[in-house]
Order: sequence, then C-alpha cells, then structure tokens
Amino acid sequence: MATIENSGKKDLDTLFRAHYGRIARVIGRVVRDQARAEELAADVFVKWRRNGGENGDLADGWLYRTAVRAAIDEWRKQARRERFESLFSAFRRPPPTPLETYETDATQRNVRDVLGAIEPRHAQALLLWAEELSYQEIAAALEVNATSVGSLLTRAQAAFRKEYEKRHGSA
Repeated sequence: MATIENSGKKDLDTLFRAHYGRIARVIGRVVRDQARAEELAADVFVKWRRNGGENGDLADGWLYRTAVRAAIDEWRKQARRERFESLFSAFRRPPPTPLETYETDATQRNVRDVLGAIEPRHAQALLLWAEELSYQEIAAALEVNATSVGSLLTRAQAAFRKEYEKRHGSA
C-alpha cells in the first residue's frame, strides 16, 4: 500500500513540476490576476489527485482542460460579482442630470433606429448577444447551427456599425 501512495505522490510531483507554471499562465491569461491564477492552478492538481490521479498519458490533457474550465468559471464569477457590485453602486451615485438623461435617451433612440433598419436576423442576434446568451442559446433562438453564431454576430456588428455611421456619423 505504501508503494502505491509513494508512486502516486511521485506522479503528482512530476506532473506538478512539469506543468504547474504553464497551467498557472493559462489561467492567468483569462482571470488577469496572477495570484488567483496560481491558487486555481494548485486546485487543478488537487482535483486531479482526488479523481484518482491516474490518467496515464491523458493526465496532461485532463490537467489543461480542467485548468481552462477553472479559469472560465473564475472569469464568470468575477463578471457576476462586478455586475452585482455595479447594481449596488447605482444606489450610491447621484441621480443623472437632465443633460445626461437626454443624451442617454438620444443614444437609445439612435440604437433602436439602427436596429430597425438592419436585417431582422442581425438585429435579433445582437439583442440576444447583448443579453449575454451563450452561442448555443442564440443558435437555438435563431434556429441556426451553433458553429455559425460567431460569424453571424460578426456580420451583424459590421452591419450595425455601417448603418449607425450612415445615419448618425461615427460614434
């Protein structure tokens, strides 16, 4: 039994030394906080160990896949936290001035005007994207293949930009 634990520890040590730095950098690129990235990288190795730590040649792939998922989860958590905090910061801000209200209303009218002028499918895609729906959810709503949503959004943004500049000048 002791030899199994020692060999498992040796595998963990070997994998940790070989991949920790790169995994921390991968996570750090997403979360933009190196200290948090290092914590998450260590968590990836803990998860690997908890899951048996026996993936053989597949361990590298498992570690990187888990690292990317951890980074994306952390990024989403930060985004949710920022949105939540921004909701509460609205209560601390003074009410908008009449000029700010007018400018906001004018911008919203301009955007609605442009959305009404571009192809309906493009307008729908942009609105769904603005509501932070996933590509899969957008694809289901528009009845298109999920792999084509990125291209559809790129074309929709270009059409919106062109129509906005035509109607209202550059932003």
